[in-house]
Amino acid sequence: MESLYSNAEGHHPANDHPKWSQSYYFNFYDPSNGVGGFLRIGLLENVKQSNVWVVLFKDGKPAYNRICAASPYTPDRMDTGLEVAGLRFSSVVPLQKARLEFSDSDLTMDLLFESLHPMADAIAMARNEAGTLRQTVAAAHLEGPGRVCGTLNLRGTRIDVNGTGFRDISWGVRNWDALGYYRLSWPVFANGFAFAGIHATTVERQSLYMKMFHDGREWMGVGEIDDGVEFADDGMTVRSLDWRFRDSLGRAWEFSGKPIFRAFIPVDGFLVSENMMEYRLGDGTVGYGVCECGFRLPWDGNREGSLSVTTK
Repeated sequence: MESLYSNAEGHHPANDHPKWSQSYYFNFYDPSNGVGGFLRIGLLENVKQSNVWVVLFKDGKPAYNRICAASPYTPDRMDTGLEVAGLRFSSVVPLQKARLEFSDSDLTMDLLFESLHPMADAIAMARNEAGTLRQTVAAAHLEGPGRVCGTLNLRGTRIDVNGTGFRDISWGVRNWDALGYYRLSWPVFANGFAFAGIHATTVERQSLYMKMFHDGREWMGVGEIDDGVEFADDGMTVRSLDWRFRDSLGRAWEFSGKPIFRAFIPVDGFLVSENMMEYRLGDGTVGYGVCECGFRLPWDGNREGSLSVTTK
């Protein structure tokens, strides 16, 4: 992994598509104090724009929010240090340790994300099941869990963070218009297990997947997924989650989830529902992580084929 993706955090030259993008994303949650967040920097080289997410919550309620959809472009990348709209990501040890910083008058943040397992490319792991996601979402999509430690200072109140999270690095064409909707689940459990799965449905009703599972020893492929998500009446807010799958060794797994916090993040004609979840494996092992769902607008959550229907 280190040799294949040695420059993953660096610059990946754009092709001529206007929606070519590079992005860096992190989430985290500390159950001891109920603090968590979602952080992202996206870079659109051909249109010379950057975008930023800084969403923090405490005890299930919003604590800070900054969404900048069209900030000035920067040629910098994470390997040498990257800052947009007050959010800074810098690599300490490539693909293993990263520093996450933010500063404005209401919030300062200094966190260290340290990988629990090496990052892997979920598109490559899904092989032919990723299909046209390579042309519409990303050419490569590296993901991995980690431990997140550090401090926040929110309007004069210091908060120590000692939790877990997930990160991703991607580059390629990010064409939201090609997707009808998708659902994503990235739990990391207390026993070291981790799962990274995305089920996307295109506007032509084609089902595509990125999926992989870490059993505490290695990443491996995943077979069929039963990715059940129950939504509230609005068709977008996650009420509960129940996923079942088999790994490449034929072992059956199941995990459920309930929401801790939800934020809606607009992406032009697309809306992302970012849900931090408490997860449980079938044996009761607890974990935490994101359940992300995306919807092409206008969205009717009750229409045929909506996310409220379990699909395989």
